[in-house]
Amino acid sequence: MERIIGLDLGSVTCGVAMSDPLGMIARAITTVRFPSDDYQQCLEGVLQILHENKVKKVVLGLPKHMNGDIGIRGEICLNFKKMLEDQGIEVDMWDERLTTVAAQKILISADVSRKKRKKVIDQMAAVQILQSYLDRQNGGLVSF
Repeated sequence: MERIIGLDLGSVTCGVAMSDPLGMIARAITTVRFPSDDYQQCLEGVLQILHENKVKKVVLGLPKHMNGDIGIRGEICLNFKKMLEDQGIEVDMWDERLTTVAAQKILISADVSRKKRKKVIDQMAAVQILQSYLDRQNGGLVSF
């Protein structure tokens, strides 16, 4: 199985996570930073990571309102999906509701300082997105 990249797209940052070669475990890679709403520059950063790691598939978090509606942030993510697909990248969208909250709780329970949390929260949210996707692909069970 090929590696998969998970993305948590924001307005100035994009958290990036990557799976292991077996598609079982997601780990944080980096945060792509870009000028506010400059998704072309974000795309260039993401494409560089995909190229360096020879990855052809992305799981992109889709922010939805709690009632399931897709708002402005969701539309931006759908547009980013199209930008990636135009570059020949396969993209699966994944419901990212509450992933940042879950990532925040993990970091707090690990006693990570507020300053350090701010630096890695996007990466951790990307890990949450990708790991939940991988778990679903693997039938929800992780076996060793």
